[in-house]
Amino acid sequence: MARSKQLEETRRNEIIASARKLYKVKSFKEITIKDIASDTSFTRPSIYNYFETKEEIFLAILKEEYDKWRVKLEKIREDHERLSRADFASLVSDSLGESEMMLKLLTMNLYDMEENSRYLFLLDLKRSYKAALDEVSSILKKFFNYSEEECENFLYLFFPFVFGVYPYAEITEKQEKAMREAGIIIHKERIKDFVYKACLCFLKEEK
Repeated sequence: MARSKQLEETRRNEIIASARKLYKVKSFKEITIKDIASDTSFTRPSIYNYFETKEEIFLAILKEEYDKWRVKLEKIREDHERLSRADFASLVSDSLGESEMMLKLLTMNLYDMEENSRYLFLLDLKRSYKAALDEVSSILKKFFNYSEEECENFLYLFFPFVFGVYPYAEITEKQEKAMREAGIIIHKERIKDFVYKACLCFLKEEK
């Protein structure tokens, strides 16, 4: 039974790895189950034994990305005794600067993706998301003595910002041209620079 479970996990990981690779050169819309099958040892019908939709595969990728980010957040909490507001902003912005895949996935229409996935895939994703929320709260409590209410206020400012940071930092030539013609002011900055400034804005002032 354990061997069978391990084999299933290995096959799922192969499918996920293929989708990751394709997403670096194609858009979500362009990628098909057939493309993923061609890049793996699977036939297209056999992929459906593990994922019923393309959306389920990408939710699994996003779950993995949240897990990786949570590990980085845990390291921030465990490796330091004290943090200033600037230290916190710098470390968190570094962690997100290294999480480009997660930020790019968050720009997709998650509402439709979640609706087109089975409940267990959605639950797995939400558990990983919750773990990231909890880790940020733990950092705020440890270094800034935040109350539950203060943590909640920060989270509901910071996480919606995280969902939207990628399009501001990674503007395509087509988007830039349209923005300039529309008279929109463009601030070209790296992901980590946007996040650093946001963290300082969202954190309460030190006493």
